[in-house]
Amino acid sequence: MSVVQPFYRTESYDTLRTTEDTERSVFWCHMHANLVASPGRACFSTQLVDDILDYQRNLGARLRLESNLRRGDKLPHVVLASDNDVFNLGGDLELFCQLIRRGDREGLMAYARQCVRGVHAFHVGIDAGAHSIALVQGDALGGGFEAALSCHTIVAEEGALMGLPEVLFDLFPGMGAYSFLCKRIAPRQAEKLMLEGNVFAAEELYKMGLVDVLAPKGQGMDAVDEVIRANRRIPHARAAMHRVRDMAQPVTLQEMMDITEVWVDTALRLGEKSLRTMERLVRAQYRRQGAACGA
Repeated sequence: MSVVQPFYRTESYDTLRTTEDTERSVFWCHMHANLVASPGRACFSTQLVDDILDYQRNLGARLRLESNLRRGDKLPHVVLASDNDVFNLGGDLELFCQLIRRGDREGLMAYARQCVRGVHAFHVGIDAGAHSIALVQGDALGGGFEAALSCHTIVAEEGALMGLPEVLFDLFPGMGAYSFLCKRIAPRQAEKLMLEGNVFAAEELYKMGLVDVLAPKGQGMDAVDEVIRANRRIPHARAAMHRVRDMAQPVTLQEMMDITEVWVDTALRLGEKSLRTMERLVRAQYRRQGAACGA
């Protein structure tokens, strides 16, 4: 039986639907909230990235203030999910093509750095000791998979496809993939996964150790609820484990910024063949979203 989530508060963003269960300190952030009314692409548009960063800043400030005002045993949980039939298809390839053709290194770098700030914030619990959870109920590709990997716990429904296909247009995933993968699997295996560009079902990634909780299709929210209930029994141990993991295997914002600079320089060297491949993928994304919306 599906668990009824006791949501009490919502905030309004152009691309996000956010809800809160203040009693349990659970905060949901659903991407792509506007795509049904205004079909586009379920990717990390500039607006979506900006909205996520604003949400993270505001929520982090609130949680830090609440923590300072009173001691409590509640571990905050922040859940990244999607209102679309996919989790996220990755970076804005249409924007990439435009910026690369113009040779706009500054514009490409600004976009990449904003993305890095967003995934790093999930990685560090939005600087408020929160436990971040990715709920993957549809495909998570490229930057979408990176966003899921940035979270402390990945809950994925059976059949969801995930992977890093950037090698198809001679690029690599440069906004956290390598750093986050190496916290879960061996570096050589991470490189192989990135350079081969294969897409895997959630069941395969669970066996590889890249998905923490595998849920039957349609039961992802129940699985997230179970993760939260389990952590409520051990809030101090869970919070301490986050700190220990960051000490033993740190992923710093500076490391990610340095890597994304390599990504930008690599992207600017791409030729017309690679750009045409990106554009074909963009057209496929538009067709996919149109079909999902009944267009």
